[in-house]
Amino acid sequence: MFSHASLNASLNAASALCLLAGYIAVRRRRIPIHRACMTAALACSLAFLISYVVYHLQVGSVRFQGQGLIRPIYFTLLLSHAILAVAIVPLVIITVRRALRRQFELHRRIARWTLPLWCYVSFTGVLVYFLLYHFYATPLP
Repeated sequence: MFSHASLNASLNAASALCLLAGYIAVRRRRIPIHRACMTAALACSLAFLISYVVYHLQVGSVRFQGQGLIRPIYFTLLLSHAILAVAIVPLVIITVRRALRRQFELHRRIARWTLPLWCYVSFTGVLVYFLLYHFYATPLP
């Protein structure tokens, strides 16, 4: 069965793939493809954000049950993911706004920071999902 949490992880993975495809396209000077990929990444991330909020309003939290070395690894990953997930929102907004205003030099300057951070957030979101829901999960009462 495809769960809400699986949907969230899929949206994060799709966003990461679109970001990487968009990066490859812009490096090859295929600007229309770059624009389409980045628009798709933005749409996936926005859909993820909405789905994530709805999911956690319905389900609440899920406690991580891993013990031993995996525990500090998981929480370090989760902490970096959560902090950067908050930080990436204004960066994405500024980056997209500069592209829409055709301020391409300014867009490139900030995109150099936005892209790797956005990829990290998307990729670590998928890792957090797998660790939490497929390896060490117990729903809270």
